Amino acid sequence: MKVTVCGCGRWGSFLAWYAAQQCSHTVTLYGRENSTHFQQLVQTHSNELITFPDTVQFSSNLRGAVQSAEVIVISVGAQSLRSFLQELTAAECAGKTFVLCMKGIEATTGLRLTQVVREFLPDVALAVWVGPGHVQDFLQGIPNCMVIDSDSMEVKRRVVKIFESPLIRFYFGDDLLGNEVGAAAKNVIGIAAGMLDGLNKTALKGALMSRGTREIGRLIQAMGGREITAYGLAHLGDYEATVFSRYSHNRKFGEDFVQNVHYEKLAEGVPTVTALLQLGERYAVELPICKAVDSVINGGQEPNRVLSGLFLRSIKMEF
Repeated sequence: MKVTVCGCGRWGSFLAWYAAQQCSHTVTLYGRENSTHFQQLVQTHSNELITFPDTVQFSSNLRGAVQSAEVIVISVGAQSLRSFLQELTAAECAGKTFVLCMKGIEATTGLRLTQVVREFLPDVALAVWVGPGHVQDFLQGIPNCMVIDSDSMEVKRRVVKIFESPLIRFYFGDDLLGNEVGAAAKNVIGIAAGMLDGLNKTALKGALMSRGTREIGRLIQAMGGREITAYGLAHLGDYEATVFSRYSHNRKFGEDFVQNVHYEKLAEGVPTVTALLQLGERYAVELPICKAVDSVINGGQEPNRVLSGLFLRSIKMEF
């Protein structure tokens, strides 16, 4: 099977390694020619975590990389997806299977990522690959469980068959909307968790996880998905990797933010919180955790006061 992975960041690079090493596919890793990071990969066939097998090729020709593959895995920043898709045409992508391996919601529109893809490629086979797992853990041989979802059962079966291995146990999702929103929203909960760490309030993470899942479940249900999806692998199941792990970019961003330390890496939860608040207003759902994170990051409010107030709100029924 010929697979092209678009995006050479930490997760995209791992997916290229995984598809070649664990699934025995012929893999092309696409990156932009002007990216110094991509040029380093081309020259060394490795990054700080991964050494690529010889079956991984490198290309800065997007059209060529897409046309030569049967399966296209996309792992770019969620807010860059639209500009990335503008470089492709429906004719070039016809008959191919696209798998979105990123977590986010478009901040300017509130659209889920599959909705963005459908604007450009309405007829392609399309799936999302979400759930817990860090590159560092997988490379140590520590397995995990993840979810493949799509609006087509045939596509779900195809993608799982292509990428199944002893390292990742896949489940079929049955709520594409809920899995997309849940996967994106867990990054916002991760930022809140990092803020609690930075304020020495780590003990509140249990309450954060419980209330966070309820909050996102309500939003998913209001949008037309199933509330229980928030309790699955895409959201609650990904909390360990996001709320606690030292590898979590979003958790580390939140911790550094409240300690006035600049954080240089991508924290996808930052634009996602803006999108979630748009959706909350659109669907009339209260999102107190998202609102608290936004008020600290974008509103300049004092973190300790905001987060303490979040968990000391007026008494109400838990469920």
